[in-house]
Amino acid sequence: MSETAVRRADTDPRGRPAAGLSPEATRRAADTALQDARDARAHRRLTGGTVAALEAAGFARHFVPQRWGGSEGTFSEVFRAAVTVGEGCASAAWCAVLWAAHARFAALLPEQGQKEIWGAGPDVRIAAAIVPPAGSSVRVTGGRLLHGEWSLASGIDHADWVLLAAPETDAPGRPARVFAVPKSAVRVHDTWNSTGLRATGSNTVSLAETVVPDSRSAPLAALLNGDGQEGLARCYSAPAHLAGGLMFCAPALGAARRALATWNEWARTAAPGGARPLDRPSVQERLVRSAAEIEAVELMLCEAARRADGDPVTAEAVARNQRDAAVAVDWLAAAVDRLFRTGGAHVRDADGDLHRHWADVLTVASHGALRLEPAAEAYARSLGGSGADDA
Repeated sequence: MSETAVRRADTDPRGRPAAGLSPEATRRAADTALQDARDARAHRRLTGGTVAALEAAGFARHFVPQRWGGSEGTFSEVFRAAVTVGEGCASAAWCAVLWAAHARFAALLPEQGQKEIWGAGPDVRIAAAIVPPAGSSVRVTGGRLLHGEWSLASGIDHADWVLLAAPETDAPGRPARVFAVPKSAVRVHDTWNSTGLRATGSNTVSLAETVVPDSRSAPLAALLNGDGQEGLARCYSAPAHLAGGLMFCAPALGAARRALATWNEWARTAAPGGARPLDRPSVQERLVRSAAEIEAVELMLCEAARRADGDPVTAEAVARNQRDAAVAVDWLAAAVDRLFRTGGAHVRDADGDLHRHWADVLTVASHGALRLEPAAEAYARSLGGSGADDA
């Protein structure tokens, strides 16, 4: 689908996407992503049409400060929108939610750095490779000399800027710092060839020695902890771990919904002999378990998003959201895997929709940020226990 084919009805008087994530534009983005999913998987990157539709929906500008034309939106909004897009293509939802999330980090850079990124408009796609830090940086006149190689920069093929984290190798303790560099400054290495989330283009990037001005860098800890200044929107004061997990889960929830719908079509279709798989008690049991788990995840994560948007920021609240994201993605993986194993041979075809959604959900579930063990330890500690040491 060509970029010019995307209808941009939700625009402001100057023709830019209207503030907020429009449900109508988000649904169009989901439809475009679904239509282009086969091509995206084949080429291991999103199509131009899908990228344009995600921009029209407002993902890139969602957490951009209003003074730069952005929305300063909520976690609940971007979570719901990413789930919707995930029903069409989890890779598209993954890139969309990360382009939104990375703007939160960029919004904590010094003012001049923000101006360089958003001075011409808020619809700027920002990729990132910040955990774990890699490469090295040293102090030079005018900023820091940065170079190195970073892996898993999702959405880098369509990005305008990239955030890279590197240790300050000449500073005591080697604290990590995040640097914003134009995408044109890095070399992209075609390394992403995953079974799931194939179209995210989560490739490796490298940067030759480049002086990054202080206006385009900030301590990694400051970006992860959030900015506690009075008057800032909640999306900037919230620590990364309060909402990061639930945003990672959104593409998996959308894919799980679509997997269930695809499986239901198979289960309701009569075989040549006239019997339907859904008439078998064993299939009915699998349906009820998977459907209930998927719906329970949605309820749990919507509540986690509500806490991220408005509840007091406490260690317990952060740990609870980490816990819920880790448990939620585990449930989604179990639910979709159960459907995949129950479906017939045709439904499990490697080029079929169910196989795509199954691979996408399991790939999301393998993400390090959603591991259950550290989430469990953090939750136990937040309640006054010592976590793993209590076992």
